[in-house]
Amino acid sequence: MRKHVKQFVMRGLMAAAGGPIILAIVWLCIAASGNLTTLTVKEVAMGIITTSIMAFVAAGISIVYQIEALPKAAAGLIQGAVLYCDYLGFYLLNGWLPLNSIWIFSLIFVGSFIAIWLCIYIPIKISANKINRQLK
Repeated sequence: MRKHVKQFVMRGLMAAAGGPIILAIVWLCIAASGNLTTLTVKEVAMGIITTSIMAFVAAGISIVYQIEALPKAAAGLIQGAVLYCDYLGFYLLNGWLPLNSIWIFSLIFVGSFIAIWLCIYIPIKISANKINRQLK
């Protein structure tokens, strides 16, 4: 368990800087479209802090797939639930998502998560089956 916690922290620290970089790109795109003219110091500080934490958690939670006793489907559900709570919580905290849009966010998140998860899982499963056939 200790090695998993260490890996969670290491993965999270490696990704934590990516959050503010992505946020800066998003703000630049919004500003270029004319929909964002100024940001307060509080908005900038909260954006930097929260996107760092979001990136830390998003990268770190992928460690669940390294826990051998955990079935892949359970690991996927854990990862999905943690990411959903991570993103939704910080989006609401920063005011990036209106309360009346949570259901839309939820539908998009679940659909996207399942699609991405399947795009990764299916090729790995096919490769594993192919290798297992060759080993027999």
